[in-house]
Amino acid sequence: MKPLWIYSFKELTTQKSLDIISVYRYNIVGGEIKMNLNELLGQKNMTKYKLSKTSSVPFATISDISTGKTNIKNCSAETLYKIAQALGVSMEELVADSMEYRQSFETFKSNVCHMVKDMGDMDFIIDTLETDKIRKLYQKRWYPESLYLLAMVDYLSRENDLPICNEYSDIRSARLREPIYPSSVIAMSAFSRSDQPKHNSYAQAIPAFKRFNIVESEVRNVY
Repeated sequence: MKPLWIYSFKELTTQKSLDIISVYRYNIVGGEIKMNLNELLGQKNMTKYKLSKTSSVPFATISDISTGKTNIKNCSAETLYKIAQALGVSMEELVADSMEYRQSFETFKSNVCHMVKDMGDMDFIIDTLETDKIRKLYQKRWYPESLYLLAMVDYLSRENDLPICNEYSDIRSARLREPIYPSSVIAMSAFSRSDQPKHNSYAQAIPAFKRFNIVESEVRNVY
């Protein structure tokens, strides 16, 4: 079963569709995010065999990197250079993704809610917009996190009678294909062998979050 935060997108109406393949570029292995070369190769329309031939890097090495058996950041500079050149990316880009940690979506949500509590609504909104965190997450294709943060900003803005920031209109045009439920709701549905807890949770979800298919009903009572 794939982690809850790995979900694809579809366009809402006539808006441009998002790159679905890129959502699957990252896999968690040993607490770190590894670049999935299979997906990157798919984007480049290149096979592992062709990458091996083009880069002069042994096929076994390419295969080990793509499956996560070998950590790409542990490869020699020469190997990284050859692979990067063959893929048309920089060495920094090739290694950066493999070293970046991505926490679980549940942890991300909890951290955001605690930030709102600690900073206060206004300071949280200002900090999020000034640092452009929403756009940065979106550009990394961390779509659930980006949409959750945008939903939080929109929700808090409405709660405080503030105008909605129009900077992210393009991001608002998309939503997750499948709803993301809280882990407690998923556990309850599994225990009761019924989807009713999910239906109830979805019905009670905050509209600002539900528009993105994120089921969130409580952002204030955090401990």
